[in-house]
Amino acid sequence: MPENPKVSPGRLMALRVTQEVRLRDAFAHNVLEAALREANEEGRPLSPEDRGFATTLVLGVTQTRGTLDDVINRALDNPHDVKPNVRDALRISTYEIVYLEKSSHAAVDQGVELVRSVVPRAAGLANAVLRRVVKLAREFPFGDPARDMAAFARQQGFPGWLAQQLVADLGSEAARAHMQVSNQPAPLFLAGNAVKMADARELEGILDQMGCGYSTVVLRGCEIPGCVRVDDSHAIADGRIKRLIAQGKLLVSDASAQSIALLAAEGALACCKRAKGEDATPSVLEIGAGRATKTILLQSQAVRLAGRQFQLTTVDNQAFKVDLLKRRAKDYGAQVFAALEGDGTALDNVVGSTEYDCVFLDTPCTGLGTLRRHPEIRWRIAPRDIAQAAKLSAALLHSAAAHVAVGGMLVYATCTVTQAENAQVVQGFLRSEAGANFKVVPINGHAAFASVLAPESPDAHFAVRMVRVS
Repeated sequence: MPENPKVSPGRLMALRVTQEVRLRDAFAHNVLEAALREANEEGRPLSPEDRGFATTLVLGVTQTRGTLDDVINRALDNPHDVKPNVRDALRISTYEIVYLEKSSHAAVDQGVELVRSVVPRAAGLANAVLRRVVKLAREFPFGDPARDMAAFARQQGFPGWLAQQLVADLGSEAARAHMQVSNQPAPLFLAGNAVKMADARELEGILDQMGCGYSTVVLRGCEIPGCVRVDDSHAIADGRIKRLIAQGKLLVSDASAQSIALLAAEGALACCKRAKGEDATPSVLEIGAGRATKTILLQSQAVRLAGRQFQLTTVDNQAFKVDLLKRRAKDYGAQVFAALEGDGTALDNVVGSTEYDCVFLDTPCTGLGTLRRHPEIRWRIAPRDIAQAAKLSAALLHSAAAHVAVGGMLVYATCTVTQAENAQVVQGFLRSEAGANFKVVPINGHAAFASVLAPESPDAHFAVRMVRVS
């Protein structure tokens, strides 16, 4: 994309990143971080103001992409009149006009120049479209958001069908809160790795040196050992924090994810003690291990709970993730007995007839509890994706159940909020022939762990623990 000196660096960076997100189907946070780092390395760093503005535009446009397209389409005689790269530029200016309420004159002028940067001959079209957008912004969100859920969804940058789905699953008030909080910045949570950080006060000491406020985390009535919420999210850029991460002593992880790893570790240890005695080491199978985040968290909590790591086997169906898991686990000192590639719905072909004290299924899901960190999800999924995710999770759960030893624990976890992927999968399993051998083990007095989004809260995750009784 050619540079245009008439466009602010923040807007040019935002256009570059949002184009790459669209073309690669990538995560906006990752692309933005890489682009800003590359600009620094090439000797053309953005000023703090431009960096902040670029971040606001990238995340805002990603969150509201479909709504912006709706507004742009209303301003066009034919929605097919603009090519994708021109639409990328129009989205940025439309976001400024509709959501940031920027000066219409400046937003239009900059928008025309932004379009000129990608397709010079489309500058005239951009001028006409953006002037219409200015008029449409006076009527946005085209209804009363207090009474009309479609208008509220547009106001929050959510697809209408997804807003209705959230209402069906959470209720109207909770759905509105979930959408609003999904557009807020995610808090920074850190996990001290007990495998390498013997003294938990090491992190606290460094945060004190930095003058950075922090607090321990209690979630659903339970304190999460090693978990710290840091008041200033920019602390992650401090060299002292980076050094702890590089040493494998510290992990960036949402508190809900840390809580679920703790639930799995506690369940594995309790079942192993009952079946094999106090000094036995639990055998654990982790399905859907991905890039090893919960693998590391699980072994860290094992050290806190038992003074030693568990005999852990991991399974993932993608070779590159298995390779990444091995590297990250090694960096963090997390022991993995075997890191296997294979189909979790056919575990007999992967682990044979082996049974474990605990099988931990961190199932693939729609990720609707993590929209603050992955804003692009809302515009990438469709209703069929929820049904497909639920079907896959059910198949994985049935496959996992066959490898839980009698008296052992089966943990089912997601990072979404739909009933179809959460409670309904578990209920369907318990009604099945395989599920008849299991009973739900309460978590802090509740049938399930289910965190909800609130300002400054962790992400929304779900988990159920079931013990095999026969």
